[in-house]
Amino acid sequence: MQSKKTIIEFKNIVKTYGDGDTKTYALNRVNLCIKEGEFVAIMGASGSGKSTAMNMIGCLDKPTSGEYLFNGINVENLNRNQMALLRRNFLGFVFQSFNLLGRTSALENVELPLVYRKIPTIQRKKLAFEALSKVGLQSVVNNTPAQLSGGQQQRVAIARAIVSSPLVLLADEPTGNLDSIKSIEIMNLLKQLNEDENITVIMVTHEEEMAAFANRIIYFRDGHIEDSLKKGFK
Repeated sequence: MQSKKTIIEFKNIVKTYGDGDTKTYALNRVNLCIKEGEFVAIMGASGSGKSTAMNMIGCLDKPTSGEYLFNGINVENLNRNQMALLRRNFLGFVFQSFNLLGRTSALENVELPLVYRKIPTIQRKKLAFEALSKVGLQSVVNNTPAQLSGGQQQRVAIARAIVSSPLVLLADEPTGNLDSIKSIEIMNLLKQLNEDENITVIMVTHEEEMAAFANRIIYFRDGHIEDSLKKGFK
């Protein structure tokens, strides 16, 4: 069986804030590899470094020292515009708050990333409909967020994140605003997208029950990776 290629790699990543006596280490010599097609959950207490690591993976921040390689590209060598293009073309983001535009339909919300990529209207609407179909919302494409449940709104947000076929889907507490039943529905959906679409999913969560859906759980503590538990991924 062919081994999966590494898509995310941290090499001795350090991230500090402040100088002198006020210097604090958000990340301290972190080494990390995530392979294509993995579903990884990142856990840790507040201030453990998990959010800083997630921001770095999402090309929203750069390390103080060390190397971050995304799909073999050293992110340190990219300028701001190149980082924006990397985010736009290769990353999808899902957040705890759904961040949908209230007066626009589900279809129009999902189209937004394609607007920024200047995809023609007919193709854009086709891709948006296909993304909504993948998350089971083809029957409510014309509904506004106010006409959707919380779980449906998060599904729209996920459809928006996958409409441009990203290599990596970053989910930051994606079930934080949902009840337990809707949370499990969303986690099953992320698992299905990971398995069927081969999208690498990296999720920050504080809930062990949600982390259990992942192939691997990485625990951060005081800027270090404390533990990494792998389950059935080759």
